Amino acid sequence: MERPTLEQIRALPKVLLHDHLDGGLRPETVIDLAADLGHALPTTDVEELQEWFTVGAARKNLELYLETFAHTVGVMQTEEGLERVAAECAEDLAADGVVYAEVRFAPELYTRQGLTMDQVVNAILAGFHEGSVGRDITVYAICCAMRETPGSNKVAELSVRHRHQGVVAFDLAGPEHGYPPDEHLDAFYVMRRANHHITIHAGEGYGLASIWKAIQWCGAERLGHGIRIVDDIDQTELEPVLGDLAAYVRDRRIPLEICPTSNVHSGAARSLAEHPIDLLDRLGFRVTVSTDNRLMSNTSTSQELHRLVATFGYGWDELERFTLNAAKSAFAPFPERTALIHEVLVPAFEAARAG
Repeated sequence: MERPTLEQIRALPKVLLHDHLDGGLRPETVIDLAADLGHALPTTDVEELQEWFTVGAARKNLELYLETFAHTVGVMQTEEGLERVAAECAEDLAADGVVYAEVRFAPELYTRQGLTMDQVVNAILAGFHEGSVGRDITVYAICCAMRETPGSNKVAELSVRHRHQGVVAFDLAGPEHGYPPDEHLDAFYVMRRANHHITIHAGEGYGLASIWKAIQWCGAERLGHGIRIVDDIDQTELEPVLGDLAAYVRDRRIPLEICPTSNVHSGAARSLAEHPIDLLDRLGFRVTVSTDNRLMSNTSTSQELHRLVATFGYGWDELERFTLNAAKSAFAPFPERTALIHEVLVPAFEAARAG
């Protein structure tokens, strides 16, 4: 059976749940905004800058991976710049065939030149709207608090304040090691009291304790990455045996927002061939596929799926499962999710199979 090609995958409607706004800028936009703000870059050549970001990110260490964001965050400090970046994000995702996306960002990072967090959110939401007009895509926002800084409850309150303008959830991002999610319980209480949604970066740079606390202490509905759940799976027997936490994650259908290329770049997985995504999918976990940082990893949703096809021999069935898993796990209202699944995704995959 012929495997789906990159062109065929790009033509399919896709769902993206884990994508960072400051990890997906166009290199030329970084250069333009840096010139406007007087921000010094390693290079002002577009191709060289793309290479700098990718090489810098691929150092097999999450903390080093995060260092590359100094330049993207550095140029995202004005309302005009934020709106441009958000509009181009929607345009780029739509051009790749993404029809539904949740794009996350940490509002506090863009207040260094005087913007308030509300101004940041309003500018980004305006950009998402601008970039979506006339294109077959819906883009929602997720507001992130940073693990290593105080004030996460303020970001949670911000998320609640803008929920009806397009902020669908709250996230906790940043280095996992040394910054457990339960240090931010006040923020999660804000979200839970408001009946708002929670996803947490967990099980990427740190192991099972991070995942357990994210779910059982903080109320995470989805796990950002979550691939270290494999540490609770005994593979020494003839058939893999799930520990209690792994069984809970699988049985409760807690989605894993897996970003394969980024996981290799950050050192969470040694290589794509050794990535646990295939094992987790075969064991029935709710696996979804995302990009994480399109600039740093020089990737797209279509490329992520095609790399899995090339590495694991996946066909239409696996691609459809990953896509429907993502649609089912989206934070959009239930009627919107069901319409997306039954009116857009399922018919498209049926047509793709028919050739």
